[in-house]
Order: sequence, then structure tokens, then C-alpha cells
Amino acid sequence: MSTERIVLITGTSSGIGLAAAVAAAEAGLHVVATMRDTAKAGPLLAAAEQAGVAARIQLKHLDVTEPASVDACIAEVLAEHGRLDAVVNNAGAGLVGTVEQLGTDPFRRAMEVNYFGVVEVTRAAMPHLRASGGRLVTVTSVGGVVGQPFNEAYCAAKFAVEGFMESLAPVAATTGVHVTVVEPGAVASEFITSQGIDVPALLAAAGPYAPALKSYVERTLAAFSAAQTSAEAAAPIVAALTAERPAFRIQTSDQARQFVGTKLADLDGSAVQAMTGGWVA
Repeated sequence: MSTERIVLITGTSSGIGLAAAVAAAEAGLHVVATMRDTAKAGPLLAAAEQAGVAARIQLKHLDVTEPASVDACIAEVLAEHGRLDAVVNNAGAGLVGTVEQLGTDPFRRAMEVNYFGVVEVTRAAMPHLRASGGRLVTVTSVGGVVGQPFNEAYCAAKFAVEGFMESLAPVAATTGVHVTVVEPGAVASEFITSQGIDVPALLAAAGPYAPALKSYVERTLAAFSAAQTSAEAAAPIVAALTAERPAFRIQTSDQARQFVGTKLADLDGSAVQAMTGGWVA
């Protein structure tokens, strides 16, 4: 059985998850890097090899929307290592659109990946994190604090994750498990391109919302052109895994701290509405 600290990270095929897996291995942890489609592991394995940490990264299949997959993966980790010291809930998917045109089914799918997937992994991991006095780190988003135009489904799911973790944290702490949420802002990763969004088609189908959507898209593309890197966003995740007493809520950049701070100081909602309203004007 392993004496190394074992951390399981979901959604490691690209972006923040990939960067966090490599950085955690560089910090000396043994990383169980999971993804829904292990055929997409090439970039992770190449990055691990380049960083000289391939021996500390173990690849496993895990689909956060399938409870049987979650249970099987964690059971394998326990059988192979005898322990689980930390979990990073990172897997997620975006969705751009407004409810009138999307309908409710895409909202349900977004909740399955972004919220219920976190719930499933957390449920399965908690007994083992309790046994090790471990860490539960969840990547949410500034969109889990500030609702953003045309991100209704994504923000709703991330709001739910924030509420779940904020409620769980004091309960978990009574059994020695430390809970942290990490809130990235704009990150220059494959998260945007992997959504397969056809902007011209989206605008053509937007009807009365086309002018607002056009303004939102232009503003968002500009924001992501100056975004932090995946490695920069992953650094606070590793800090939460290794610090003696990490904060409950951590933003990954000054921009994210400023953005979230606007909401946390906005008792009547007027500041946020003025800010995000400008994105679609």
C-alpha cells in the first residue's frame, strides 16, 4: 500500500485539469488523472513526460455523470493504493444561450455534468477522505458567484456547486476533511473551443436576442484574449492541496478577485446588473 499522498483529479484531458495534474505531480503527489475519454490522454501524457513526472501520474477512466463509473474508479484507487488523500472536482462543460431558445433539456444536461457530477464524486470520496484527514477541492468559477448573460445554465450549475460546498465545508471539517472552492476567471484553455460553438449560427438563430448576444460574444472574446494561462489557474489548486490551512474560497487571479468582490459587496444587486448589463448593451 502507498505511503504517498494520493490525489484524484477529474477532467484532466485539457485545460486547468491537465495543468493541475502535472503541477500536483511536480509538488510530489501521486496523481490519479481521470477523464471520460482516455483516448484524449495524449496531451496530458506528453506534458507529464516533458515535466519529468510521468511516473507520478496514473490515468483512469471516470465519467462523473455515471455513478457506477465514479464508484468503480474510486474502488480501483483504494485497491491499488489503500488510501485517498485528496480529490479535485474539475470536470465541467459550458453552455451558451438563453432559456427561451435553449429549452430545459440542455439545462438538465449542464446540471448533470457541472453539479451532479461533483455531488457523485464527493459522495463516493468522502468516507476515504475522512479516513485520511484529506482535502476536497472543487473548481467552480467566477460564474458560480456572478450570474453572466447567456450563461444561465452554466452559472446556475456553478452557483449550485458553490452552495453545496459552502454548506458541506463546516460539516466535513468536524471529521477532519478540509473543503475549498477555487474560482477561475477567464482562462486561455480549450474550455471555450471544446464547446464547439458556431458563433455565426448562434447569432443567426438568436432572433430578438441577436444584438445582445453579439455584444456579449465580442466582449467575451476580448476577455479571453487577455486571459491567464491554465498553469496559472492551476497553481492555487495545488496550493489548496498542499497548504496547512487553505482558505475556503480562492480566486485564481486579481481579475477574478475584483470580479467576485463586486458581487460579495453588492447587497441589492445593482452593481452586478450595471456591470453585466454593459456586456449586452
